[in-house]
Amino acid sequence: MARWEPNAPERLSKAALELFAERGYENTTVIDIAARAGLTKSTFFRHFQDKREVLFGGSTVAGLLAEAVAGAPETSAPLEAVACAMDALDGKVFTAERREFSALRRAVISAHPELREREALKGLALTAAMTDALRQRGVAELGARVAAELGALAMKIAYERWSCADAGDFGEAARRALDEVRAAVTA
Repeated sequence: MARWEPNAPERLSKAALELFAERGYENTTVIDIAARAGLTKSTFFRHFQDKREVLFGGSTVAGLLAEAVAGAPETSAPLEAVACAMDALDGKVFTAERREFSALRRAVISAHPELREREALKGLALTAAMTDALRQRGVAELGARVAAELGALAMKIAYERWSCADAGDFGEAARRALDEVRAAVTA
């Protein structure tokens, strides 16, 4: 693959995931990842801080969630605004083409404590983005936190289901998971 081809971050993510699955996270270097992607080490570091970050996509998802919460209809209750945010990820982040990548990504992350820690931090950042967006909508602090935490739990459940089976689109899986979380809370 030529160095000047587009989509360097995507190519690096795919190469890293393949190498982590083949060799293990600890046995893969940034140079290995860049070489597999047909890029240089300096190109890698233009896009990612370190080899952990290559699987976590920066702040794209957090930004989309916050934007969608802010753009939810004014009459939306906090959890409905969160549901609108999860709907916004469908087709932008969680596409049919990414399902196989996501399933392998989950397997690689679950096998490595350092990656599990980074995944947990990413989850906290997503929750914080939704909490902030809900507060900006005028939702009280506690209500914003609870809605964001429940939404994050539903999103995690939906991601697990969506990535390991043909569970339809992510938006549908997220809505089902959110309904289940709501039902569990009120049971």
